[in-house]
Amino acid sequence: MGHILISGANRGIGLGLAQAYAKAGHAVSGIARKPPQEVNGVTWLRADVTDLADLRKAAEKTPQLDLLICNAGVYLDRGLDNLTASGKEWADTFSVNVEGVFRTIQAYRNNLNNGAKIAIISSQMGSSERAGGGSYIYRASKAAVTNLGANLAVDLKNEGISVGIYHPGWVQTDMGTDAAAIDVETSINGLMKRFDALSLETTGCFESYDGAKMPF
Repeated sequence: MGHILISGANRGIGLGLAQAYAKAGHAVSGIARKPPQEVNGVTWLRADVTDLADLRKAAEKTPQLDLLICNAGVYLDRGLDNLTASGKEWADTFSVNVEGVFRTIQAYRNNLNNGAKIAIISSQMGSSERAGGGSYIYRASKAAVTNLGANLAVDLKNEGISVGIYHPGWVQTDMGTDAAAIDVETSINGLMKRFDALSLETTGCFESYDGAKMPF
Protein backbone atom coordinates (compact mmCIF):
# COMPACT_ATOMS: atom_id res chain seq x y z
CA MET A 1 0.00 0.00 0.00
CA GLY A 2 2.91 2.36 0.55
CA HIS A 3 2.44 5.44 2.73
CA ILE A 4 -0.85 5.88 4.58
CA LEU A 5 -2.16 8.94 6.41
CA ILE A 6 -5.07 8.80 8.87
CA SER A 7 -6.87 11.78 10.40
CA GLY A 8 -8.30 11.42 13.89
CA ALA A 9 -5.77 8.65 14.47
CA ASN A 10 -5.32 9.10 18.21
CA ARG A 11 -8.28 6.98 19.35
CA GLY A 12 -10.97 4.51 18.38
CA ILE A 13 -11.13 3.36 14.77
CA GLY A 14 -8.39 5.74 13.66
CA LEU A 15 -5.93 4.45 16.21
CA GLY A 16 -6.87 0.86 15.42
CA LEU A 17 -6.21 1.43 11.72
CA ALA A 18 -2.89 3.14 12.42
CA GLN A 19 -1.70 0.29 14.61
CA ALA A 20 -2.86 -2.41 12.19
CA TYR A 21 -1.25 -0.81 9.12
CA ALA A 22 2.00 -0.16 11.01
CA LYS A 23 2.06 -3.76 12.23
CA ALA A 24 1.60 -4.93 8.64
CA GLY A 25 4.74 -3.01 7.67
CA HIS A 26 3.24 0.06 6.01
CA ALA A 27 4.56 3.59 6.55
CA VAL A 28 1.86 5.33 8.59
CA SER A 29 1.33 8.97 9.53
CA GLY A 30 -1.38 9.99 11.99
CA ILE A 31 -3.02 13.40 12.38
CA ALA A 32 -4.41 14.41 15.76
CA ARG A 33 -4.92 17.54 17.82
CA LYS A 34 -3.34 15.68 20.74
CA PRO A 35 -1.12 12.88 19.44
CA PRO A 36 -0.45 9.93 21.79
CA GLN A 37 2.97 9.68 23.40
CA GLU A 38 4.06 6.81 21.18
CA VAL A 39 2.61 4.17 18.91
CA ASN A 40 5.07 1.78 17.28
CA GLY A 41 5.55 2.52 13.59
CA VAL A 42 3.36 5.64 13.47
CA THR A 43 4.68 9.13 12.71
CA TRP A 44 2.52 11.73 14.44
CA LEU A 45 1.54 15.11 13.05
CA ARG A 46 -0.13 17.64 15.32
CA ALA A 47 -2.96 19.24 13.34
CA ASP A 48 -6.61 20.22 13.70
CA VAL A 49 -8.89 19.35 10.76
CA THR A 50 -10.85 22.57 11.39
CA ASP A 51 -7.75 24.60 10.49
CA LEU A 52 -6.59 24.51 6.85
CA ALA A 53 -3.31 26.30 7.60
CA ASP A 54 -2.59 23.71 10.29
CA LEU A 55 -3.22 20.88 7.83
CA ARG A 56 -1.06 22.46 5.15
CA LYS A 57 1.85 22.72 7.57
CA ALA A 58 1.41 19.02 8.39
CA ALA A 59 1.24 18.17 4.67
CA GLU A 60 4.61 19.85 4.12
CA LYS A 61 6.11 17.30 6.53
CA THR A 62 4.40 14.31 4.91
CA PRO A 63 5.76 12.13 2.06
CA GLN A 64 3.71 11.23 -0.98
CA LEU A 65 0.64 9.19 -0.07
CA ASP A 66 -0.97 6.07 -1.48
CA LEU A 67 -3.96 6.09 0.90
CA LEU A 68 -5.56 9.02 2.73
CA ILE A 69 -8.11 7.99 5.36
CA CYS A 70 -10.40 10.81 6.49
CA ASN A 71 -11.55 9.46 9.83
CA ALA A 72 -11.75 12.46 12.21
CA GLY A 73 -15.29 13.02 13.46
CA VAL A 74 -17.47 14.19 16.35
CA TYR A 75 -20.95 13.32 17.64
CA LEU A 76 -21.90 16.40 19.65
CA ASP A 77 -25.68 15.94 19.73
CA ARG A 78 -25.78 12.50 21.30
CA GLY A 79 -28.73 12.39 23.70
CA LEU A 80 -29.76 16.01 23.02
CA ASP A 81 -33.22 17.27 22.24
CA ASN A 82 -32.26 18.27 18.72
CA LEU A 83 -35.13 20.74 18.41
CA THR A 84 -33.35 22.88 21.01
CA ALA A 85 -29.82 22.42 19.62
CA SER A 86 -27.76 25.57 19.19
CA GLY A 87 -26.21 26.95 16.05
CA LYS A 88 -22.80 26.34 17.60
CA GLU A 89 -23.46 22.60 17.85
CA TRP A 90 -24.41 22.55 14.18
CA ALA A 91 -21.40 24.63 13.14
CA ASP A 92 -18.89 22.68 15.24
CA THR A 93 -20.15 19.32 13.95
CA PHE A 94 -20.08 20.33 10.31
CA SER A 95 -16.68 21.97 10.74
CA VAL A 96 -15.16 18.61 11.71
CA ASN A 97 -17.34 16.01 9.98
CA VAL A 98 -17.77 17.70 6.60
CA GLU A 99 -15.46 20.68 6.16
CA GLY A 100 -12.72 18.79 8.01
CA VAL A 101 -12.77 16.06 5.37
CA PHE A 102 -12.71 18.62 2.57
CA ARG A 103 -9.89 20.59 4.21
CA THR A 104 -7.82 17.44 4.72
CA ILE A 105 -8.16 16.44 1.07
CA GLN A 106 -7.51 20.03 -0.01
CA ALA A 107 -4.33 20.23 2.08
CA TYR A 108 -3.02 16.83 0.97
CA ARG A 109 -4.06 16.87 -2.68
CA ASN A 110 -0.51 17.50 -3.89
CA ASN A 111 0.75 14.67 -1.66
CA LEU A 112 -1.38 12.07 -3.43
CA ASN A 113 0.40 9.72 -5.81
CA ASN A 114 -1.17 8.85 -9.12
CA GLY A 115 -3.40 5.89 -8.34
CA ALA A 116 -3.82 6.98 -4.73
CA LYS A 117 -7.00 6.24 -2.77
CA ILE A 118 -9.11 8.38 -0.45
CA ALA A 119 -11.27 6.64 2.15
CA ILE A 120 -13.94 8.69 3.90
CA ILE A 121 -15.40 7.29 7.12
CA SER A 122 -19.09 8.18 7.12
CA SER A 123 -22.03 6.32 8.71
CA GLN A 124 -25.28 4.59 7.83
CA MET A 125 -26.86 7.26 10.05
CA GLY A 126 -26.38 9.62 7.12
CA SER A 127 -28.48 7.47 4.80
CA SER A 128 -31.85 9.00 3.87
CA GLU A 129 -33.24 5.48 3.45
CA ARG A 130 -32.29 4.60 7.03
CA ALA A 131 -33.65 7.64 8.82
CA GLY A 132 -34.32 6.61 12.39
CA GLY A 133 -35.13 9.98 13.95
CA GLY A 134 -33.03 11.95 16.42
CA SER A 135 -29.36 12.90 16.18
CA TYR A 136 -30.26 15.41 13.46
CA ILE A 137 -26.93 17.19 13.48
CA TYR A 138 -24.76 14.07 13.30
CA ARG A 139 -27.04 12.44 10.71
CA ALA A 140 -27.06 15.58 8.55
CA SER A 141 -23.27 15.89 8.72
CA LYS A 142 -22.80 12.27 7.65
CA ALA A 143 -25.31 12.68 4.82
CA ALA A 144 -23.34 15.73 3.67
CA VAL A 145 -19.94 14.04 3.80
CA THR A 146 -21.30 11.00 1.94
CA ASN A 147 -22.54 13.33 -0.80
CA LEU A 148 -19.18 15.14 -0.78
CA GLY A 149 -17.35 11.85 -1.25
CA ALA A 150 -19.55 10.79 -4.15
CA ASN A 151 -18.91 14.07 -5.96
CA LEU A 152 -15.18 14.04 -5.24
CA ALA A 153 -15.08 10.56 -6.80
CA VAL A 154 -16.40 12.00 -10.06
CA ASP A 155 -13.98 14.93 -10.15
CA LEU A 156 -10.84 13.07 -9.05
CA LYS A 157 -11.28 10.03 -11.29
CA ASN A 158 -9.54 11.74 -14.20
CA GLU A 159 -6.56 12.32 -11.91
CA GLY A 160 -6.32 8.60 -11.23
CA ILE A 161 -7.55 8.99 -7.65
CA SER A 162 -10.36 6.76 -6.34
CA VAL A 163 -12.67 7.75 -3.48
CA GLY A 164 -14.64 5.37 -1.28
CA ILE A 165 -17.14 6.14 1.48
CA TYR A 166 -17.52 3.69 4.35
CA HIS A 167 -19.78 2.82 7.26
CA PRO A 168 -17.48 1.32 9.94
CA GLY A 169 -20.29 -0.41 11.78
CA TRP A 170 -21.56 0.39 15.25
CA VAL A 171 -18.23 0.06 17.01
CA GLN A 172 -17.26 -0.24 20.67
CA THR A 173 -15.38 3.07 20.99
CA ASP A 174 -15.88 6.22 23.03
CA MET A 175 -18.21 7.45 20.29
CA GLY A 176 -19.97 4.12 19.77
CA THR A 177 -20.11 3.24 23.51
CA ASP A 178 -19.70 -0.18 25.08
CA ALA A 179 -23.21 -1.11 23.92
CA ALA A 180 -22.10 -1.18 20.27
CA ALA A 181 -22.46 -4.30 18.14
CA ILE A 182 -18.85 -4.96 17.09
CA ASP A 183 -15.36 -4.42 18.46
CA VAL A 184 -12.69 -2.21 16.89
CA GLU A 185 -10.73 -5.16 15.49
CA THR A 186 -13.74 -6.45 13.55
CA SER A 187 -14.37 -3.00 12.09
CA ILE A 188 -10.79 -2.25 11.07
CA ASN A 189 -10.20 -5.69 9.57
CA GLY A 190 -13.25 -5.19 7.38
CA LEU A 191 -12.37 -1.61 6.50
CA MET A 192 -8.84 -2.55 5.45
CA LYS A 193 -10.28 -5.13 3.04
CA ARG A 194 -12.63 -2.49 1.63
CA PHE A 195 -9.80 0.02 1.14
CA ASP A 196 -7.69 -2.63 -0.57
CA ALA A 197 -10.54 -3.41 -2.98
CA LEU A 198 -11.19 0.25 -3.84
CA SER A 199 -10.27 1.12 -7.42
CA LEU A 200 -11.22 3.51 -10.22
CA GLU A 201 -13.83 0.93 -11.23
CA THR A 202 -15.51 1.12 -7.81
CA THR A 203 -14.84 4.79 -7.01
CA GLY A 204 -17.80 6.56 -5.43
CA CYS A 205 -18.91 3.42 -3.58
CA PHE A 206 -20.69 3.64 -0.21
CA GLU A 207 -20.04 0.39 1.63
CA SER A 208 -20.19 -1.13 5.10
CA TYR A 209 -17.08 -2.54 6.75
CA ASP A 210 -18.39 -6.03 5.86
CA GLY A 211 -18.71 -5.25 2.16
CA ALA A 212 -22.46 -4.63 2.08
CA LYS A 213 -23.57 -1.84 -0.23
CA MET A 214 -25.04 1.08 1.73
CA PRO A 215 -28.02 3.14 0.52
CA PHE A 216 -27.35 6.83 -0.03
